[in-house]
Amino acid sequence: MAVHGPHGAAGDGAAGDVAAGDGAAGDVAAGDVAAGGGDGKNETAGADVPGAGRTAMTADAVTTGNGQRPPVAIAVTGLTKNYGEIEAVRGIDFEVPTGETFGFLGPNGAGKSTTIKILCTLARPTSGSARVAGHEVTTERDAVRRNIGLVFQDTTLDNYLTGAQNLRFHAELYGVPSAAVAPRMQQVMEMVGLWDRRDSLVMTYSGGMQRRLEIARGLLHAPRVLFLDEPTVGLDPQTRTSIWAYINELKAREDITIFLTTHYMDEAEHCDRIAIIDHGKIVAIDTPEALKASVGKDRVQIHTADDAAAIAELGRDFGIEAAIHEGAVTFSVAAGEEFVPRLFAGLSVPIQAVSVSRPSLDDVFMSYTGKTIRDAEATGADAMRQMVAHFRGRR
Repeated sequence: MAVHGPHGAAGDGAAGDVAAGDGAAGDVAAGDVAAGGGDGKNETAGADVPGAGRTAMTADAVTTGNGQRPPVAIAVTGLTKNYGEIEAVRGIDFEVPTGETFGFLGPNGAGKSTTIKILCTLARPTSGSARVAGHEVTTERDAVRRNIGLVFQDTTLDNYLTGAQNLRFHAELYGVPSAAVAPRMQQVMEMVGLWDRRDSLVMTYSGGMQRRLEIARGLLHAPRVLFLDEPTVGLDPQTRTSIWAYINELKAREDITIFLTTHYMDEAEHCDRIAIIDHGKIVAIDTPEALKASVGKDRVQIHTADDAAAIAELGRDFGIEAAIHEGAVTFSVAAGEEFVPRLFAGLSVPIQAVSVSRPSLDDVFMSYTGKTIRDAEATGADAMRQMVAHFRGRR
């Protein structure tokens, strides 16, 4: 049974434990975040940006069992964010119904973290609008903060405090009534398997334990929307699996909407719906299964004695567009296993190895963007270096 805490509790600036470095390049000062800071005025910076990129694909409306559309937890319209000449977010539109687990899938540098910072009031959009839990992110910042929980990509725990002390400090910042703190703290720490370690210093926790404590902290004030920014980045596969077990249990026990960013394809499978973002634009939104079905072809990868000649021959003799992805000649065909014998018989270039796979989310990403997410990581890293260089030059 869900426990509802002080959504409208006194504690105007609920994201009080945000570290100074978590704001987007100085858009929001650390003290502003800690103290609430919003004065109710429109704080949107900049003007509309014409031609800010292709608008998002829209999915069919999500409906409840009685055919009615559920309330909207997050609504984004025409959102853009520029850092100098860098267009981090380029005119995106989407809605997240209440109770959904919504994934934002894309490589590093695609605009995922920038979007989540705008939705959490840690960065101001250049143009467009966004509402979270019914509140506008630029004019009702304090109300947004009271209704959200946030787990950052980088840890923001106080290592010299115990797990329990970290949570009590967070409860004070959010104005949780003192009588509700102890039972709620026990509930969320038991949920993530840390109640027995509540009095241990955080510096003695493993990386996975710290991640679980941050999730517990984000839930302490019973938010309506929980934001998870790359919740398992840097963790080993076993710990990643464990974290997702806790997240899935959370969905079963709490009345909450989850918005998460990730560049791990397997993690996106846990989501009710996902949006694929690339170069600041949303290129597809749907359920994981529907997106994979939209590809409709198998992925074939071959290693040959002459990849360039193989790509040319595939195009000339088979009418297939192929390219190098992840170090192999890669292309998509219907009924890939049936095509392979034809390939061996008709390709003059010697084939050294071949693999065939059913459509995955990586194939979906490649279908919509022209590259795999691993290939996109490299270009995303270049964009991040440009952004860092811009910030350093501004100082």
